Amino acid sequence: MVRAILSKPPVRMTAAARPLETSPPQSRRAVRIWLLAVATLIFATLVVGGATRLTESGLSIVEWKPVTGVVPPLDAAGWQAEFEKYQTIPQYRERNAGMSLDAFKTIYWWEWSHRLLARLVGAAFLLPLLWFLWRGAIEPRLRTRLWTIFGFGAALGAVGWWMVSSGLSDRVSVSQYRLAFHLTLACGIFAATLWTAQDVTPRAAFAAPLRLRATALALLVLTLLQIYLGALVAGLRAGLIYNTWPLIDGSFVPDAARLFFDTPLWRNFFENTLTVQFDHRMVAYALWLVSVLHVVDVARTLRGGRALTGALALAGVVTLQATLGIVTLLHQAPLALALMHQGMAMIVLTIAVVHAQGFYPQDFHVRVQRPAPGRELSGVAAMRGREQPT
Repeated sequence: MVRAILSKPPVRMTAAARPLETSPPQSRRAVRIWLLAVATLIFATLVVGGATRLTESGLSIVEWKPVTGVVPPLDAAGWQAEFEKYQTIPQYRERNAGMSLDAFKTIYWWEWSHRLLARLVGAAFLLPLLWFLWRGAIEPRLRTRLWTIFGFGAALGAVGWWMVSSGLSDRVSVSQYRLAFHLTLACGIFAATLWTAQDVTPRAAFAAPLRLRATALALLVLTLLQIYLGALVAGLRAGLIYNTWPLIDGSFVPDAARLFFDTPLWRNFFENTLTVQFDHRMVAYALWLVSVLHVVDVARTLRGGRALTGALALAGVVTLQATLGIVTLLHQAPLALALMHQGMAMIVLTIAVVHAQGFYPQDFHVRVQRPAPGRELSGVAAMRGREQPT
């Protein structure tokens, strides 16, 4: 039988029919490492973006130049020109009048670094994606998801400028609406990238009832909602007021007349500093409570394993994040604590994504390209996965 196989005449294959030289596990590993690297870059971009906001550096670059903006000022004249542009906006006139050029350089570098990282994320996603597609290593459904993620990433750049532009004419800071949308979209892209990286990894989903799946997914949604509310708090600088806990404005639940004094009613949830901070607190309590109950449910239902480890990790970081948030509030949001609080939020999101995804079956696999129909690889070449020369 072996002699019959080896005696078959070799077939010359076209480039389109040639197999990849990597095995399926190697291909999956390569795609997963790439997506995890992109997720890491997004994580870093979000952390630097948080520092940019906390240092009030986001308006230091008043123009959007997606390509040429990658080059910072290279001489004294260039720095002076950028400084003069900044001096034309309300933030400089009303908050930073008399700022020195050296102080301006500090806030400029924060914003420039944030934008540079965002560009790097785009390149790190697109270029390997094109390479994997050229190699035929990604199945159509996964290809659709990856292009969708890239599309949202490209839109995020425009949303970022839309956010910055809100603070260039009539305000001394960016709109809290646009800030919250920009941050939540970025976190959604991060979550989708990380979820997809887990999807291409060979594994078995947790054997769990629908109840646990739904709770794990609800924890992920609550985390994203809490991040959105946190951005509203940051945009309104609401963390600098009502610096008591567990009471807020003198009671656990403030008077309705103070929570909902603005009209129309919906504006209170986005513009009333008391209501926004109160909502942020209430969702934090809900997130913590659900995470703890989820641990108990997983322990009783599955009695250990990876699912319980993930649930415990999530409840642990949620508890740590809540504690850090309280300390940050009580100290009126100093820079170091505020940065730690924002960074921990990303760690909570990371664990929430990985934990929730573990309850769902693997959606995709990365395949090795096979010969076109009617084509065969000869003998030993077929067993090695390589083309045998003719």
